[in-house]
Amino acid sequence: MKKTYKIEIDCANCANKMEVAASKVKGVADASVNFMALKMSVEFEDGADEAKVMKEVRKVCRRVDDDAEVYI
Repeated sequence: MKKTYKIEIDCANCANKMEVAASKVKGVADASVNFMALKMSVEFEDGADEAKVMKEVRKVCRRVDDDAEVYI
């Protein structure tokens, strides 16, 4: 399953770091960030708990930038 989420981020470099960090979260098959559209697309692994995975994605994205936000 693939879903798109609105994000808030200040710079393209941080958006790239968010993409890399989100891709490494258990349960995420693929993640991509579009800085210009302020959107993150997340493809979940089969059987992954979307809510639990996105909570972890939000957590790792905030480590990249304290002001980063993923609206879930």
